[in-house]
Amino acid sequence: MFNQYPIGKFTVKENIQKEDIKGWIHDIGDAPKQLADAVEDLTKEQLATPYREGGWKLSQVVHHLADSHINAYTRVKLGLTEQEPTIKAYDEVAWSNLPDNELPIEVSLQLFSALHKRLHKVLNSLNEKDLKRTINHPENGEVTIEQLIATYAWHGKHHVAHIMTLRNQKGW
Repeated sequence: MFNQYPIGKFTVKENIQKEDIKGWIHDIGDAPKQLADAVEDLTKEQLATPYREGGWKLSQVVHHLADSHINAYTRVKLGLTEQEPTIKAYDEVAWSNLPDNELPIEVSLQLFSALHKRLHKVLNSLNEKDLKRTINHPENGEVTIEQLIATYAWHGKHHVAHIMTLRNQKGW
C-alpha cells in the first residue's frame, strides 16, 4: 500500500514569495490537463478501483476535485469581495456519496476545467493587497488568499498523484 500523501501533507509556507504564488497559479491553471491526462483511457473497472485501501474510487477522486474546487472558487471570490467573510465548511465524504457522483467523470472533468479557467483568470489579476485579504474558516481560522492559492494548487497535485501512483502500481 502506498502513502496516503504521495506528495506530502500540505503545510502553510512562511514568507511566501511572488515566485511561489506565480508557481501555484500556474499549477492551478495546469490542473485540469494534469487530471485529464491522469484518467485518460481508464476503463470503468479501473475508475471503480480505490486509490488506496479504504480510499475513494478513482471516479470519486475526480468528482471530489470538482466539488472541492467549486468551494475554492467561491472562497476566493468571497475573500476578494467581502470583508473577512466566514465561509462554510462542507462534509466532503457526504458530498462524495450524493447521486451526482454516479455521473460519468467527463462531467466533472469539464466542470473542473471551466472552474479553473475562471479561477486562473481571477488569480492572475491579483495584487499584493488582494493576496493578503482573508477569509475565516470555521475549522482553520483566518486564511489569506495567498494561502488558499497554495492549498488548492497542492490539492490538485495531491489527488492527481493518487491516481498516477495507482496507475503505476497496477501498470495501467
